[in-house]
Amino acid sequence: MSTPSAAPGTPTPAAAAPAPAGATHPAGTPGRRGALGPVGLVLAGGLSVQFGAALAVTLMPRAGALGIVTLRLAVAAVMLLLVCRPRLRGHSRADWGTVITFGVAMAGMNGLFYQALDRIPIGAAVTLEVLGPLALSVATSRRAVNLVWAALALGGVFLLGGGGFDGLDPAGAAFALAAGGMWAAYIVFSARTGRRFPQADGLALAMGVGAVLFLPLGIAESGTKLVDPVTLGLGAAVALLSSVLPYTLELLALRRLPAATFAVLMSLEPAIAALAGFLVLHQSLTTAQCAAIALVVAASMGAVRTQVGRRKRA
Repeated sequence: MSTPSAAPGTPTPAAAAPAPAGATHPAGTPGRRGALGPVGLVLAGGLSVQFGAALAVTLMPRAGALGIVTLRLAVAAVMLLLVCRPRLRGHSRADWGTVITFGVAMAGMNGLFYQALDRIPIGAAVTLEVLGPLALSVATSRRAVNLVWAALALGGVFLLGGGGFDGLDPAGAAFALAAGGMWAAYIVFSARTGRRFPQADGLALAMGVGAVLFLPLGIAESGTKLVDPVTLGLGAAVALLSSVLPYTLELLALRRLPAATFAVLMSLEPAIAALAGFLVLHQSLTTAQCAAIALVVAASMGAVRTQVGRRKRA
């Protein structure tokens, strides 16, 4: 798991989006259905990426963490480039700078996160990683109530981690936190890329950048294991679930959602990861983890309702 910039104080993707066909609201002020549409895209993307990550954990013994990231980025880049066929001419230096930075953020986010998955459970890794988007939400928020939702989600995040992370591998925790920082950068540059490139062209180009950056690392760690037919097939499934589907859905959503709202919605990721861990990796949920899920769901619903109410009054 999107046009000029998403920096605090500047127009958001939603402000530039046209009203949907048949809408009676002025452009840039969609009603409840228009606001909830991109929310559904974000949630679908979250389900896809976390179940893809759980599948990747089962694949790591075959190709290693760096090898899986390489397969994920490379296969996703090929898929997107073939489907989108983005133009390489006619773009400014600023356009290329934005899409290259987006690709670097994407590669860094994936590489760091998979290093975390190789050391700590998926639920804990996503719990720590989501702190990056939450920090972005607080930094870009212009309403005090959004700080309340972010704080509620943050409380759920720590509760999901059992109230502390002393028992986790320190390197794994550090990798997850660093991945969260790159996730925040991904959100910002995904929005900027979506405004500079049509459709998903910018995403395809950024994915290509990330794949090229990671290819030497994957070859160094996994070598010929990357071309094993079974590993390649499973890697393609991971790429589809964890990159192609969620990033496309999120990019489309960021055309209509402010970065702050999108970031708070990302607080649902630990809950989705816990569900994926339970169903795919047979990791059980405790009572405290269920309570944490309730907190992050409440925070996300509150953030969405606040955004919808603000648009209706505009």
